[in-house]
Amino acid sequence: MASNDLFGGAAARKQAPAKAAPEPKQAARASGTPGEAGYTAASIEVLEGLEPVRRRPGMYIGGTDETALHHLFAEVLDNSMDEAVAGHATWIDVSYEEDGWLCVSDNGRGIPVDPHPKFPKKSALEVIMTTLHAGGKFDSGAYQTSGGLHGVGVSVVNALAERLEVEVARGQTLYRQIFERGHPVTKLETVGKAPNRRGTRVRFRPDDQIFGKGAQFKAARLFRMARSKAYLFGGVEIRWRCAPSLVTDSTPAEAVLRFPGGLKDYLAQDIEGKLTVVEQSFTGKVQKPEGHGSVEWAVSWLGEDDGFVHSYCNTIPTPDGGSHEAGLRSALLRGLKDHAERIGQAKRFAAVTSDDVMSGCAGLISIFYREPEFQGQNKGRLMSVGATRIVDQTVRDAFDHWLAASPSQALKLLDWTVERAEERLRRRAEKDVARKTATRKLRLPGKLADCSNTSAQGSELFIVEGDSAGGSAKQARDRTNQAVLPLRGKILNVASATKDKLSANQQLSDLSQALGCAGGSHYREADLRYDKVIVMTDADVDGAHIASLLITFFYRQMPKLIEGGHLYLAVPPLYKLTQGAKIAYARDDAHRAELMKTFFTGKGKVEISRFKGLGEMMPAQLKETTMDPRRRTLLRVEIKPEDSAGTADSVERLMGNKPEARFTFIQERAAFAAEQDLVDI
Repeated sequence: MASNDLFGGAAARKQAPAKAAPEPKQAARASGTPGEAGYTAASIEVLEGLEPVRRRPGMYIGGTDETALHHLFAEVLDNSMDEAVAGHATWIDVSYEEDGWLCVSDNGRGIPVDPHPKFPKKSALEVIMTTLHAGGKFDSGAYQTSGGLHGVGVSVVNALAERLEVEVARGQTLYRQIFERGHPVTKLETVGKAPNRRGTRVRFRPDDQIFGKGAQFKAARLFRMARSKAYLFGGVEIRWRCAPSLVTDSTPAEAVLRFPGGLKDYLAQDIEGKLTVVEQSFTGKVQKPEGHGSVEWAVSWLGEDDGFVHSYCNTIPTPDGGSHEAGLRSALLRGLKDHAERIGQAKRFAAVTSDDVMSGCAGLISIFYREPEFQGQNKGRLMSVGATRIVDQTVRDAFDHWLAASPSQALKLLDWTVERAEERLRRRAEKDVARKTATRKLRLPGKLADCSNTSAQGSELFIVEGDSAGGSAKQARDRTNQAVLPLRGKILNVASATKDKLSANQQLSDLSQALGCAGGSHYREADLRYDKVIVMTDADVDGAHIASLLITFFYRQMPKLIEGGHLYLAVPPLYKLTQGAKIAYARDDAHRAELMKTFFTGKGKVEISRFKGLGEMMPAQLKETTMDPRRRTLLRVEIKPEDSAGTADSVERLMGNKPEARFTFIQERAAFAAEQDLVDI
């Protein structure tokens, strides 16, 4: 750094011996600072105009990658949006042309073209386009609220554009000026009369010297950015056009974007098709809170998907959040807490934090704020402290009314939030257990006999019924990659059980802890401790019932485990058939009959023994027939996407809390059951 060189030179001169002054080169060598004589005032470079932007584009747009490239479009579009928000423009045209040209025009007031008082030889337009920190956003009288605050936006675009053309229609006259890499190549020209036109048109192409050869805008990204602006201000119409050669599957060639519903429409589009906790989203808009523009919000809660919060200030996206997001979080937490107190459930809600409320929250918050303070030129985070108070108070009042007006929905949201808190506390307890195992060995969940493989890849968990079957399975397993978890009898039917029973059931708790992954929307594939989860029950009616209960548990509590292809059913034999040295195992009666006809063809009596359960099988037999990957048969449990509704209906009908539905099912299949009995006889 120059400052270090200066300090170093001063120190060297102070230590130089007192004698006649040598020649400059000798002085440099004697001082121990090579090249000091060459470091003069001429070495201090002064960058003027827009040259700093071209030298260090990262300081102004964050870099030269794809995100930075599209920031150029955002800067130009924001200027037109400021005109619309101020009430001077009703439409904005966005056109993505051939050869990478991008054009944004509006019907606003148009950039002033008269001579600038401070630079009388230049028009105000040229000053704005070629001078940093020049613009109309510093004067609060020109714009009540705006996105541009530093006066560098469009001048930065000009600096980083290979060519930029500006047309302004003011006073029924059309003006034009052309720039290349930030420098004007023409004077401000009067093109002619424009009696039916007003506003500004900016057309530019990014510079290959800055963004690299072949760098160009993505049509889909431009379209999404334009559409989000239309959502953020319902009073503007954005007209989109894209050259046919640049159109993609997700991008229309032409579109008119106008959304009078604002954020309400935006949220509905974002969560379309997703399961929500509440039926009606919490939406609203308040004008002029504490003298500022407005506060608008749209919030819902997703039952099975991760939440998100997108925030905006003066139509500028703030991906890093900030004070307005803090106000939203505070309003939602305090509103739910007060509602819990009003209905006598404050004790249940005591452990809930804002993270629990926001974990599945799908939220949009947009404020129009006078003279906001952002972090950095890219405006990624809002820093205005007053925005927190304004959003908190505004949203909180509306949220209190929304909760009171929909008590059933409020109770659903309250229950869901409490579940998130309980899940968080459970995970914290599991982490505490994991930390303790580093110093002392604890009893594994339930009676789990874990495998030595620490990776999920290739590991298997066998879920068996009872200690007897568990004992045989533990002896038959491969300890390297096969774990065994015995369960005591029939587990709880989760399809008809209450939440309290579910949370209090020790067997299901042991099973969940052994798997390591949470259920529902909190299921995490990365935390699953086993690649295959294998239900291994007796080959009889009771075993089939236990298997059905376990499948129902996974279907209701961990559907993504099934979708990931991790759930299997083992196929243990029901019979052992022996004829001399010949031995075979039959899965069921039909398989036994088939073996009698095809395998045991010689003379001699065939001894048939029926296994009463896995616990009565010798470990070697269990390994040979059911657990050895080289010989066993596994059935993978799948849910066909095209029949998901039918699957849900069948589970509810057969496993739900309506016995009449099961009775009807049995009556409908009575003839089939009778036929099966005749076959068995």
